[in-house]
Amino acid sequence: MIVKTALFQCSSQKIGQCPKTDRPEFAFIGRSNVGKSSLINMLCNVKGLAKVSSAPGKTRLINHFLINDRWYLVDLPGYGYARVSKDKRREFSRIILDYVRQREMLYCLFVLVDARHEPQRIDLEFIRLLGTEGIPFGIVFTKADKLSSSKLESNLAVYKKRLSEEWEELPPLFVTSSERKTGRDEILDFVESCIR
Repeated sequence: MIVKTALFQCSSQKIGQCPKTDRPEFAFIGRSNVGKSSLINMLCNVKGLAKVSSAPGKTRLINHFLINDRWYLVDLPGYGYARVSKDKRREFSRIILDYVRQREMLYCLFVLVDARHEPQRIDLEFIRLLGTEGIPFGIVFTKADKLSSSKLESNLAVYKKRLSEEWEELPPLFVTSSERKTGRDEILDFVESCIR
């Protein structure tokens, strides 16, 4: 897929404010500081489309971007660590859960995990929740350029083994680097295959 246009549409504090649409949505989520904004900018080939911050946990709204006038890329608040109060964290959790449970046009939720780390409990718990809720998802490994190819393969093997302990079939897996634009074509081709 060639991304010709990527336009910011709106930010929503709750699901009731999200656009009423019949276009498919592909959402991106991950722990704070996983490189979500950089990945979104890389996929859309637009610097600064999603705001990149040095401080984790800056995405606090549901952000819709209209791609090629055909589908929405949705930037969700991160889960886990963010320098906010417990009440705010609960509010973010509610926003995320409302979106993934209720949004009818959600075709796939891309869960971002840092390729440099072994499976984290918070990621596995979130993935387990998606399975329980029957929400279609894929896993996107970010920051692959920060590892040697052998270490990357080793980390991916550990992740696949851990997932295989709970899942009969693994979800789609994508290995990415925002710096090198690795994985861009694979993710966009996957989206294209879903909306044909």
